[in-house]
Parts: sequence; structure tokens; C-alpha cells
Amino acid sequence: MLNNLYKKYKEIINYLIFGGLTTVVSIVTYALFAKVFNIDYLISNVLSWVLAVLFAYITNKIFVFESKSKKNVKEITSFFFFRIISLVIEMIILYIFVDMLHIDDLITKIIAQVIVIVANYVFSKVFVFKKD
Repeated sequence: MLNNLYKKYKEIINYLIFGGLTTVVSIVTYALFAKVFNIDYLISNVLSWVLAVLFAYITNKIFVFESKSKKNVKEITSFFFFRIISLVIEMIILYIFVDMLHIDDLITKIIAQVIVIVANYVFSKVFVFKKD
């Protein structure tokens, strides 16, 4: 029964697993840059974003969407383009919550990740890893 459910919802389940791991990469590296190395929170966010996006591209391509596309340059360009859009969304959220509303940056980062995960799934499913 569980195997049938997994097969039916494999893509979504794998996205949740690897999206969760990507979130962990993002939050842990953010905390490292911002809290350990005392780098500005917006710069720390961009640095953590780069590492998380590299991790996400590889795991999404192989395990989530199982892309066999031979158009790797187009695929990775599209992936990064839409991830930049979600980065902008995240940066706006961080700026508003941290600078304007004075909410803790790490709490805000976690909240922003929920929104970004949903946006990234839609972008990847509809635009990046669409079946040829």
C-alpha cells in the first residue's frame, strides 16, 4: 500500500524530501555565515542561496523530476533564472520582516523558506523540468 502511494505521488514526495534537504542546506549555511562569521544577513542569504541552489539543481534533476533532457544548458539556465526570481522574493521578505518589522532574521529566513519552496516547485514543474 505504501509502495503504491509512493509510486503515485513519487514526484511530490521526492520534492518534499529534497526540498526539505535544500532548506536545511540554506538555513544551516545562512546561520553559519550570519551568526558564526557575522556577515550581513542579506549577503549571508545570497551566499546560502548559491549553495542551496546548486544542491537543489542536482537533486531535482536526478531524483525529483528525473530529467533526461539533453538540453542541459537551457535547463540549468532556466533553473537558475527562476531561482533568482525566488531569491528576489526571499530578499524582499527578509528586508521587510527584519529591517521594517524588526523580526529576528533566522526566524524570518525559516518563514521565507516555506514560501520559496512552494514557488520553486511550481517554477520547476511548469517551466524548468517540463517533459519534452
